[in-house]
Amino acid sequence: MGVPEISNRTERPAWSRRGILAVLGAVPAAVLTGCTESADASEATAASAGASASTKAETRVKAPTITVTPADGTKKAGFTSPVEVAVSDGTLSAVKVTGNDGSTLAGSYDDARTKWTSSENPYSGTKYTVTAQAQGAEEETATFTTKSPGETFVGYFTPEANSTSGVGMPVSINFTKAVSDRAAVEKAITVTAEPAVEVVGHWFSDTRLDFRPEDYWAAGTKITLSLRLKDVEGTDGVYGTQSKDVVFNIGRSQISTVDLAAKTMTVERDGAALATYPVSGGDADHTTWSGIMVISERFKETRMESSTVGLGDEYDIADVPHAQRLTTSGTFIHGNYWASTSIFGSSNTSHGCVGLHDTKGADDTAVDGYKFYKSSMLGDVVIVKNSGEDTVDPANGLNGWNLSWADWTAGSAL
Repeated sequence: MGVPEISNRTERPAWSRRGILAVLGAVPAAVLTGCTESADASEATAASAGASASTKAETRVKAPTITVTPADGTKKAGFTSPVEVAVSDGTLSAVKVTGNDGSTLAGSYDDARTKWTSSENPYSGTKYTVTAQAQGAEEETATFTTKSPGETFVGYFTPEANSTSGVGMPVSINFTKAVSDRAAVEKAITVTAEPAVEVVGHWFSDTRLDFRPEDYWAAGTKITLSLRLKDVEGTDGVYGTQSKDVVFNIGRSQISTVDLAAKTMTVERDGAALATYPVSGGDADHTTWSGIMVISERFKETRMESSTVGLGDEYDIADVPHAQRLTTSGTFIHGNYWASTSIFGSSNTSHGCVGLHDTKGADDTAVDGYKFYKSSMLGDVVIVKNSGEDTVDPANGLNGWNLSWADWTAGSAL
């Protein structure tokens, strides 16, 4: 019997290839899982930190910034544009703009209250202080000074302030410089009446603008002329200087009608006959203007020279009594002491004026010249008819009533 073979190898479990690969594969799987879990934790931490930083950034509000136009400290700012106050990163709660003359500029905010704009332009030659405050912030202050205009113009007006005139007195304005932007100038001037009536302007020239209603003013009317010409550019580089209100009054109604065919003048006061006077008008070679005329000047005595109206040396009278001007060209209604009493009411013998019997010295209260002068005032209406002459030019004196309402309104620039 043979001796059995004894192996020197220790018995080991049997491992299949598949099992070995499975084990080998298990280790990397565990490591990847571990790595994956570590990455997720880092990302979560980073995300948390990022969220925290974002939250802090969101809660950190920017301070509002206020900007003023013209800029703070400007010495020669323009005056033809409004003042603006704007804010970024906030809203405006209050804005005030005050001039060194005590005036203030009104204005309005936009819907978001991020911008305020003055409703008018600043005045020239004025220092302004702007105080502005954003919601939740401190008040801020800025200053600027507007430049002075180069050339200027003014408007001289008729009648005089606080005067009382007849119902025919227009508001007449004569400018010291020719106006090229008529609309801008007319827009800056308003004439209002109490009792109310429509009043419209009419340009007779580049230097003259008159205002009137359709019919004569009502007796007792209060008229207010509002001039807002300051810094209005009438022509290139030429600005107005006036900003004021002027009041005048209309007295009783007196309308006198001169009929040079009948050689009489009938005076009506508040619609009732007051007096009838015999008169003498212009002769055939020197006819009197016809039409509606307004008394624009009054003199107890004045000198009249024919040379001033283009009639050579035909006359020179130093003391014409009770003279009242009807036209710029030299038509008057006046007293006459040098002609025979018999011509009044019977002959037209003058050089174009309307004459009433009077005496030298202008002190005789019994004569017609004195009586009519005493009853009259600036702005009274004198209507001349049957003179043999054309209707007076509406610009010749304060005689715009000779224009129809349609023609009058057509002369407005607005």
